[in-house]
Amino acid sequence: MLSNNPGPIGIFDSGYGGLTILNGIRQLLPQYDYLYLGDNARAPYGPRSFDVVYEFTRQAVVKLFEMGCHLIILGCNTASAKALRTIQQHDLPQIDPERRVLGVIRPTAEVIGSLTTTRHVGVLATEGTIKSESYNLEIHKLHPDIHVTGVACPFWVPLVEYNEADSPGADYFVKKRIDQIMDLDPQIDALILGCTHYPLLMPKIKKYLPAGVRVISQGEYVAKSLQDYLERHPQVEQRCAKHGEAHYLTTENPEKFKEQAQIFLNDDILVENITLG
Repeated sequence: MLSNNPGPIGIFDSGYGGLTILNGIRQLLPQYDYLYLGDNARAPYGPRSFDVVYEFTRQAVVKLFEMGCHLIILGCNTASAKALRTIQQHDLPQIDPERRVLGVIRPTAEVIGSLTTTRHVGVLATEGTIKSESYNLEIHKLHPDIHVTGVACPFWVPLVEYNEADSPGADYFVKKRIDQIMDLDPQIDALILGCTHYPLLMPKIKKYLPAGVRVISQGEYVAKSLQDYLERHPQVEQRCAKHGEAHYLTTENPEKFKEQAQIFLNDDILVENITLG
């Protein structure tokens, strides 16, 4: 039986990248409680099939609901691309029609129209997100005139998670993908980082991007979108607990999570291990 008492806002990610989303949200909305769940034991999700990503994400959503969340943000582009729609349309009506699950792709698609002059936009993301064409679909729904070019960056997540984002070796992999996407469409003037790990490569991304190309990191836009959502849905906002606290869950070793999380956060955090499935 799910509780109707106010609970934390859930943030789910396959690994650590969603911590950049949580960071952005907490800076704008520090008054709320947050419960972060990283499925680190089964990460990365990027290369996995739609069915597997959906099932893993559904398990995480159910777990966060059981732990008191009424609202969950899929702070993972792959989960947002491959699982969000099915969960919203198929699972929520059965679990609890009053609970909500939101993604990170739509907020970025909503603002992109005001961030490009040439109407040519690039997306750098994992293989799964690029293959899903979710950014193309969401952007074209809202801005049919925008031309979208996507490129997968398979080595970027390991660079971040192995704390190599500042290493000289990272330059090769970053430059290679920047050159590739700009060769495909030299008119790109806005580049969406469609994976929550990628902001940690920002110095190198900016180093190799041509002048005048704007880099769009999702954290601030997801935070503003959530703020707007809560203002428009007071019945959901009232179910969000407000003590300014954040708790962290992982399907991996908590000490390992804590160590890795320091790459993304400045806080010293407490982490609890849980099992999904």
